[in-house]
Amino acid sequence: MLTPEIIDCPYCGESIGILIDASISSQQYIEDCQVCCRPITLSVEVDEDGAIAVRASGENDA
Repeated sequence: MLTPEIIDCPYCGESIGILIDASISSQQYIEDCQVCCRPITLSVEVDEDGAIAVRASGENDA
């Protein structure tokens, strides 16, 4: 099941829509910003209640 989420690009600050596969409880992947085309590392956690937490970071973020 794909769930839409809104994140802010860590580079250009624009809000962009992404789709999260909520059937996977923990995942990390890279998706390019739809505005500035820079790579965003997305860390996703889905808890037992189905709540989704997304962390978007740039390549130089700690």
